[in-house]
Amino acid sequence: MNDTVITVENLRKTFAFGFFRRKVEAVRGISFEVRRGEIFGFLGPNGAGKTTTIKMLMGLIFPTSGKCELLGGRVTDLAAKRRLGFLPESPYFYDYLTGRELVDLAGRLFDLPAAVRRRRGDDLLERVGLSKAATIPLRKYSKGMLQRLGLAQALVNDPELVVLDEPMSGLDPIGRKEIRDLIVSLRAEGKTVFFSTHILSDAELICDRCAILVRGQLRDVGPLDQLLSPKLLHTEVVLECNGLKEAKRLAPDEDVDAVLRAALESGVKVVAVQPRYEHLEDLFYREVEAEKRAS
Repeated sequence: MNDTVITVENLRKTFAFGFFRRKVEAVRGISFEVRRGEIFGFLGPNGAGKTTTIKMLMGLIFPTSGKCELLGGRVTDLAAKRRLGFLPESPYFYDYLTGRELVDLAGRLFDLPAAVRRRRGDDLLERVGLSKAATIPLRKYSKGMLQRLGLAQALVNDPELVVLDEPMSGLDPIGRKEIRDLIVSLRAEGKTVFFSTHILSDAELICDRCAILVRGQLRDVGPLDQLLSPKLLHTEVVLECNGLKEAKRLAPDEDVDAVLRAALESGVKVVAVQPRYEHLEDLFYREVEAEKRAS
């Protein structure tokens, strides 16, 4: 079995706008692979080209040049698409349908038998926390509820590969945690999850590997422990005296032990000592700034 489920080679997309057909290069020659059984984060600020790339992977728009494959086949291959689940960034559902009817409709599109659709639909609605809203018309759903329903319909065919464009969009912190847990459970079932996001804390918690896209160009690809620098940025020390707390940020070369000894000898309480290493947000910001300087 092929261990690569998404292949992107030198992919480009140029749009032409207006009367004079002004050209804008949205995706500029990117290449990466997504491996079977991993959670792959596709990260970038708004306008970086994430959704454009995903639309090319889904066969919704055609690339200007380059190559992309899904599950060993072309993106137009219907056999490959039957093994795929997809949630677009801003899904539109018929708002007169109920949640259960929408998931059933998705199952019909995959030619699932009625009994399978009913069983799988109920299971999925329970899994995304919408079982109590199964008979409510979608016009009464909140944005977060619609996002959860989108995940349910993306899983109705029990796909090998799940592609999610901004799946945490519109969700509160509890909802985001539930979706993160769902994505992790999909990996535990042997599925591959490829998702885009600009919420870096979510990606840092669950991704096996990630790619950072800035202005249509790929800046980094790899496991987070290889992308992030192990270098100490600073150490934050929180001290308390007479009921008042004060935070001090110590440079990497400062003697933390000496600072703590001096504080304790003077009767000051040490509340917390927190070494600060590079996070995904730091790497992301660094790559965005580097791209700005280069352009």
